[in-house]
Amino acid sequence: MSDEVRAHTALHIIKGAIVKVLGEDANWSTSANVKDLHGRIAVEFNRKPTVEEIAEIGRQANAKVTEDAEVEIHNMSRSEAETRWGDLIYDKWPLPDHIQQVKVFHLPGWNVNCCGNKHTERTGAVGSIKITKTRYRNSKNVLEVSYDVED
Repeated sequence: MSDEVRAHTALHIIKGAIVKVLGEDANWSTSANVKDLHGRIAVEFNRKPTVEEIAEIGRQANAKVTEDAEVEIHNMSRSEAETRWGDLIYDKWPLPDHIQQVKVFHLPGWNVNCCGNKHTERTGAVGSIKITKTRYRNSKNVLEVSYDVED
């Protein structure tokens, strides 16, 4: 399993933890980057999270890894995905209208997102997730969370 596949799957795990801890207001990703064992996700949010909330995001993400949950990948029509999950499958950036077939990453009860990247089959294959930096950009109402994946 490549480092980037592990780190990309971790991105979905982190996003799920962010929403679990901070609530549905933090569901909209504004950017995401993964390189090797490092990643960063930015989500719209209306305040700077507390130190305790950031620590809880890390705890919940690693609990999901330890759970070794199955990662579901669904190839389906866009309309079927929208009917099943609504706009939860989308991020802040638009999916072009001409795309009518989508690949959906799904961790039941945790995260669902249109995503064409490769993923691990189970969360346990990711390894430990360490939040390395957070930054809240008040001018944009954006929370950035950087992380590393470790063995």
